[in-house]
Amino acid sequence: QLQLAESGGGLVQAGDSLRLSCAASGRNFNYYTLGWFRQAPGKEREFVAAISRSGGNTPYTDSVKGRFTISRDNARSTVALQMNNLKPEDTAVYYCAARRTIMTHTPTRDDEYTSWGQGTQVTVSS
Repeated sequence: QLQLAESGGGLVQAGDSLRLSCAASGRNFNYYTLGWFRQAPGKEREFVAAISRSGGNTPYTDSVKGRFTISRDNARSTVALQMNNLKPEDTAVYYCAARRTIMTHTPTRDDEYTSWGQGTQVTVSS
């Protein structure tokens, strides 16, 4: 299992950008699919984006397509979420997650992931 730690959250205005980072510790980072999820107050946790082991498959939820980009650096055991043109509805706690998978599998359900970070708060003011 990987241990995950997110960073990069903060308070920004609508239209601004933020870059979240997730650092992993443990072995065989390149054997894991990585995902980002978020949970807004009073709402269920929802899928945001995921990236396959090679980086070749990157599904996104519809509301962030064209604004968010997920990437990974297997040499540094990190995964990032670049968030541009942020909107107030993007306000949430953002979580990094990992699951050991076959090469192209990129799960989008939170119950498919086995390791989770502690979360980082993103607040977007209007």
